[in-house]
Amino acid sequence: MSGEAGEKYDVKRAHRELYAPTAKDWALVDVPPLQYLAIDGQGSPGVSPVYLEAVETLYPVAYAAKFASKRELGRDFVVAPLEGLWWADDPTAFTRGDRDAWKWTLLIHQPDWIDHDAIDRAVAAARAKRDSPALDRLRLQTIEEGSSAQVLHLGPFADEAPTLARLHDEWMPAHGVTFNGPHHEVYLSDPRRAAPEKLRTVLRQPVRPA
Repeated sequence: MSGEAGEKYDVKRAHRELYAPTAKDWALVDVPPLQYLAIDGQGSPGVSPVYLEAVETLYPVAYAAKFASKRELGRDFVVAPLEGLWWADDPTAFTRGDRDAWKWTLLIHQPDWIDHDAIDRAVAAARAKRDSPALDRLRLQTIEEGSSAQVLHLGPFADEAPTLARLHDEWMPAHGVTFNGPHHEVYLSDPRRAAPEKLRTVLRQPVRPA
């Protein structure tokens, strides 16, 4: 069982198939129900004040939950990487580069023993240090994506378009599947510290039979 006392839980090890996919081509994977800290918003990633505020709010709560779990339960875990769900009312907003129209849910995975009470206490601890308005929009949410296509993208975020076009125009039709949820990204690298050409990002798309 994950996260037993004395064992440090790391979602990247517990679900290696979800966080270390091949970079060669898209492949199917079955994603189990997983719970996350989640904040919704709209606007350009990395630029929009709402986006930056969401990122700066998620991490203090995630660390507060981690420290409380270790202190109170003797169960420690590695704070998971930032993830994001992406969509738009008009899908051409992505191909047109209309980043202000992009909608998103930013996520940080939480172990299954972290419950709503634990997150309420973590939010209170984070608020005592910095009362961000985004704390009022934060929630603990379980997401079940199921069958999904995913690949590891190496390089700048701006270079994802050809890989996604191959998924949409070639791979999905060839495998007889269609969209079954928002585009999902897992940011394995910190863009503040890694050179753009060294960024590692998991690209995932839930799918269902067409």
